[in-house]
Amino acid sequence: MHLRLATWNVNSVRLRAEQVARFAQEAAPDVLCLQEIKCREGEFPTAAFVDAGLPHLRIAGQKGSHGVAIASRLPIEDAPKLDVCREGHARAVSGIIAGVEVCNFYIPAGGDEADRTINPKFDHKLDFYERLTAEMARRDPAAPLAILGDLNVAPGENDVWNHKFMSRVVSHTPIEVAAMAALKASLGFLDLAREMIPEPLKLASWWSYRARDYRLSKRGLRLDHIWVSPGLRDAAFRKGCAACRIHDDVRGWERPSDHAPVSADLVL
Repeated sequence: MHLRLATWNVNSVRLRAEQVARFAQEAAPDVLCLQEIKCREGEFPTAAFVDAGLPHLRIAGQKGSHGVAIASRLPIEDAPKLDVCREGHARAVSGIIAGVEVCNFYIPAGGDEADRTINPKFDHKLDFYERLTAEMARRDPAAPLAILGDLNVAPGENDVWNHKFMSRVVSHTPIEVAAMAALKASLGFLDLAREMIPEPLKLASWWSYRARDYRLSKRGLRLDHIWVSPGLRDAAFRKGCAACRIHDDVRGWERPSDHAPVSADLVL
């Protein structure tokens, strides 16, 4: 069975319902994980997703900010609850689809100061990583589990436009990179984008709205990720290599999100 997973920080699902429908048609994801939907469950544009062939929904909404959702072509079964946000924000949602536990996260950005003693937002970000790492360390590595979402860390030197400069900027500081590495090691996760396109090639999934032309600016960050557990290694490499793609062309659509979708294929 072929299963295409995708993640996209859509930056308001109601504002970009048309773009989501277009992406669903062109990229044909079986499972689409959305972040920053910025609406409550009752405000979610359900009909648009039904029309797009993604009728099965799990939504964790919040008024005006945050919010995550999973939209699927296939039925979604209950998965273990993810109690990883100390502030109670709508930043995590999960479900089991075709036997795969799909976990969708919107990890806090962390504010401007990379110091958890003076910046509560940064402390919250690291606390979220620590809780999630502890949760994943309790799981069975052989179980089929995928983490998707806007994890708000660009981990590698070539996941940012300038490593030296960005090492002082929240999203790529050494403490954040270490927190992400600990999460990755907790279950032995595979980062499918880097399995597909290894270092030292540059990768990015986010570009600031400040840039008139995101391609010319070349100041992107890779903040959006698809990871799989060792239990899905064979499924990810069934075709001989990882099939993962950053859909950077979507960033150039009319009224775009500042994030581009990322997709990956599994053959179960």
